[in-house]
Amino acid sequence: MGDDNRERSAQILADKINLLLDTLRTEAGQTYDFTTIQQGLKDRGVAISRTKWHYLKTADIRVRPDEKLLRALGEVFGVDPRYLVQEDGPLPQQVEQELHTVRALRRAEVRNFAARALGQIDPEGLQAILDVIEKDQHER
Repeated sequence: MGDDNRERSAQILADKINLLLDTLRTEAGQTYDFTTIQQGLKDRGVAISRTKWHYLKTADIRVRPDEKLLRALGEVFGVDPRYLVQEDGPLPQQVEQELHTVRALRRAEVRNFAARALGQIDPEGLQAILDVIEKDQHER
């Protein structure tokens, strides 16, 4: 049972880290890369190797993050460190906002594609198609 818990904990952390990497940007508007993470952790008194970072992102149980690392990671990303290890719970506000933006962009892309593909479809028909797409997105 211990290994199952460790594997589940490692997977939760990896999923959260990867979501943050996919959605958040640095203050300069750049994606977080290893160098940015490494420096941010170093500024907080925590050293991390590229291998250890890879293990964290891939849910490898050879790495057991301690409280200091989790706290420092939370600070680097600007999220509550508890978020990194909780299976459930609300998304950090900045992640929720970014996901909302991504969904809006995807809807706009679909709308543009449908308009181009369907040619001169009436607005009601296009809205019906978009409503079906929206419903499908919310059910996932």
